[in-house]
Amino acid sequence: MFDVKDKCIAITGAGGVLCGQLARSLAANGAKICIVDYDVMRANEVCKEIEAAGGFAIPVEADVLDKSQVQDAFSCAVESMGRVDVLINGAGGNKKEATTGDDMSFFDMPADAIRFVFDLNFIGTLLPSQVFGRHMAKRGEGIILNVSSMNAFCPLTKIAAYSAAKAAVSNFTQWLAVHMCQNYSTEIRVNAIAPGFFLTEQNRFLLTDEASGELTPRGKTIVDHTPMGRFGNADELAGTVQWLLSDASKFVTGIVVPVDGGFSAFSGV
Repeated sequence: MFDVKDKCIAITGAGGVLCGQLARSLAANGAKICIVDYDVMRANEVCKEIEAAGGFAIPVEADVLDKSQVQDAFSCAVESMGRVDVLINGAGGNKKEATTGDDMSFFDMPADAIRFVFDLNFIGTLLPSQVFGRHMAKRGEGIILNVSSMNAFCPLTKIAAYSAAKAAVSNFTQWLAVHMCQNYSTEIRVNAIAPGFFLTEQNRFLLTDEASGELTPRGKTIVDHTPMGRFGNADELAGTVQWLLSDASKFVTGIVVPVDGGFSAFSGV
């Protein structure tokens, strides 16, 4: 029921920590993986690790904000794997200039920085969904899994652009799930995961002190508001993702699943 063996899966942003681990886990369970990342060196490293463990993976360089590059990535994926059963939209991120703080007032936040964050997270999800989704519509089956964020449920301080962009991803997930079922095939499912707080290269030194390794005030607040009392480990996303990509979730579409150690359930009181 939970089998993903021989599924052909394209993952954007899979050169990074969380989606890289998803790629390794899915490959270890028999899936064929296409690693799509703007940083081809990171994509190559993940592929080498998968191949060394006996799995199948190919690296493809692409900017998810360039539709022609996404189309080329799709063509490479189909050429190498024969088809694409699953698209995981994992590319995303934040930008310092779109973050409030001591040196950046909300009132002075530049529009181009906000636009960059919104485009990377939302447009970077929409364009691959168009390209790979057309293939699924023609085949009459497929799965799209988006990566939203806990910020879409409970926006954190300082990161207004990122929180708003991930909220858009969650809303788009619901919209696309309905659209694909009503217009193309009820065998096309669209869902999302909303990771809570995981240590990555992008946020590590916002949440922990670089010198001591101790929690920063922001990191401590997050852990204090996470009933499980810790950050997540990257491999702890894998089970939820495998469920959403397998027949175990065959009647599940249009949902956003928190993987957050209880953060979204806790009011703080």
